[in-house]
Amino acid sequence: MNRTDRLYALVEELRAISPRARSARELAKRFEVSKRTIERDITALQESGVPIYAEPGRTGGYAIDKKMSLPPLNFTPAEAVAIAVALSQAGEQPFARQARSALRKVVAAMPGPEGDLARELARRVMHMTPADPGVEILPLGGEGISRAIEEALLRRRVLKLDYVDKNGTLTSREVEPGVFLGGRGGFWYLVAWCRLRDDVRVFRLDRIAAAVVSAERAPDRPLEGFASDLPEMIVHGTALD
Repeated sequence: MNRTDRLYALVEELRAISPRARSARELAKRFEVSKRTIERDITALQESGVPIYAEPGRTGGYAIDKKMSLPPLNFTPAEAVAIAVALSQAGEQPFARQARSALRKVVAAMPGPEGDLARELARRVMHMTPADPGVEILPLGGEGISRAIEEALLRRRVLKLDYVDKNGTLTSREVEPGVFLGGRGGFWYLVAWCRLRDDVRVFRLDRIAAAVVSAERAPDRPLEGFASDLPEMIVHGTALD
């Protein structure tokens, strides 16, 4: 998360629990930064006019006036896709039709470029029907792995992976992310162009030992180049509209 996004998220975090306070230590853990970084961020927000104040005492921390006025807020492309993924995984549920309608309104309210980015990102999150409908969806993998893949897909960046194959062999790869794929056997996968193999490869997330987003922008490869090699049991992508 870059600093601008973190400052916005800090404000939203404090607004959500107002009038209660959150300590710098708790905020540092929440955003995976140092306590000193949080203190600098809070100072910057205060200097910009955000009404954040310090609550003294052992249970104190930083609090914000919940009545503070903010401009209208839009969902980010990643947030819109997250809602769509959650809905697609939920199956039949009460108010499902209203939930889809609400998502369409969210996307319609997004600025043009943001909406286009959300739709492109949604095309790269696909689902397969498990062989057994009762199969439990397993955890995505190690801490930070899925977050790195999400960022790489959103920003179209090359990923550096340490990957353990089914035989236990560890290799380091540079890959160009194509599709986030979920459902089969309860696992999630990354479908990507592997520079080591010079071809499309499928990486199971729980076998990725490390993932780092590089500064290199990934070449624009057509989505069809990734999807064509996927099993026929894929039934749908993630729908936003």
